[in-house]
Amino acid sequence: MNQHVEASADAPLFNPLSPDFIRDPYPHYARLRTTDPVHINAHGAFVASRHAEVSLVMRDKRFGKDYVGRTVRRYGAEIMNEPVFRSMSHWMLQQDPPDHTRLRGLVVKAFTARRVEDMRPRIQEVVDRTLDAVVERGHMDLIADFAFRLPVTIICDMLGIPEEHREVFYNSSRDGGRILDPVPLTPTEIAEANAANTMARMYFEQLFELRRRSPGDDLTTQLVQAEEDGSKLSNEELTANIILLFGAGHETTVNLIGNGLLALHRNPDQLARLKADPSLMSHAVEEFLRYDSSVQLTGRVALEDIDDLGGKRIPKGESVLCLLGSANRDPAVYPDRPDQLDINRPNVKPLSFGGGIHHCLGAQLARIEAEIAVATLLRRLPELRLDDAENPEWRPTFVLRGLKRLPASW
Repeated sequence: MNQHVEASADAPLFNPLSPDFIRDPYPHYARLRTTDPVHINAHGAFVASRHAEVSLVMRDKRFGKDYVGRTVRRYGAEIMNEPVFRSMSHWMLQQDPPDHTRLRGLVVKAFTARRVEDMRPRIQEVVDRTLDAVVERGHMDLIADFAFRLPVTIICDMLGIPEEHREVFYNSSRDGGRILDPVPLTPTEIAEANAANTMARMYFEQLFELRRRSPGDDLTTQLVQAEEDGSKLSNEELTANIILLFGAGHETTVNLIGNGLLALHRNPDQLARLKADPSLMSHAVEEFLRYDSSVQLTGRVALEDIDDLGGKRIPKGESVLCLLGSANRDPAVYPDRPDQLDINRPNVKPLSFGGGIHHCLGAQLARIEAEIAVATLLRRLPELRLDDAENPEWRPTFVLRGLKRLPASW
């Protein structure tokens, strides 16, 4: 193992789990970009905050995932005995080639542009049905009652989860995001993550048996068949990657819709502009992604010594944490008021879905879900207002940035 990099004396430029940071990380990012753009944090990881370095690290083949290696360096070798960490080690998101190539190849056909475009009528149907259920009430929580139900329904469709099983998913807790944060978990948090992983594993193993007996036109059937052809997928890989697909298939979209709606209502001029010209919706979604990304961080490990990354030497085996939310507001790329929401902003190319071989499989699906959800909400509930746009309740997580609730009335 390489000698671990020592954090600088002033390493705590920010605490990513402090309430102040969770509420608004962007001033902290701006300070990092200007004072220490490749910062060494309190845990000895390099933290890249500028667009140039973040973009390079995500795409450069000299960087990889090395999930087991970096997790062991953080917690010690015994951590891989914990079920949740063992499961995550099989996620395609955490793999390097050739395993990444093999695993991603098994699911990529479900996310082609054509197949995703063909989902538009179903997405519209789900959004309309969701609004039908609340419209007479005059109020709702835009997260639990609206943003959450759409992507959960769509990923349940894709995975072939029967209708009669779905209510438990609609009512499930959203407290699991801490497992992805680059701050070590407490023993209690690890135990809770293990329990959630065990419950998910038990359900999906039952679903696998169902799809072995009754194959369908869904991703689970496709992956069960790949597992039966043992050269393509092991049972552990099957279970881990179904859990990943379910989580990734809704988490980021819930946050994209919620963060976007909050941003619009905090910027009434942009809300009015979008209502006046709904053709701006797809562009607005790109700006939502840039302005307040659902995913704030992705990580890589140096697979060889890197002589110069933003003025720092990165030894082989060291982690680089890429602050996507910071890169998306870098004035070097967005010189015109990067901290302002502007749904007409030109050349918006957010890094929110990652890059390189790990670019998000479901990026286009998330965009379409957000477009249809926000457009339909603005059209059907034009008088909707947030009950408290200034002090909303954020989830206490860093990597996955989203609201716990967002009460609204009309």
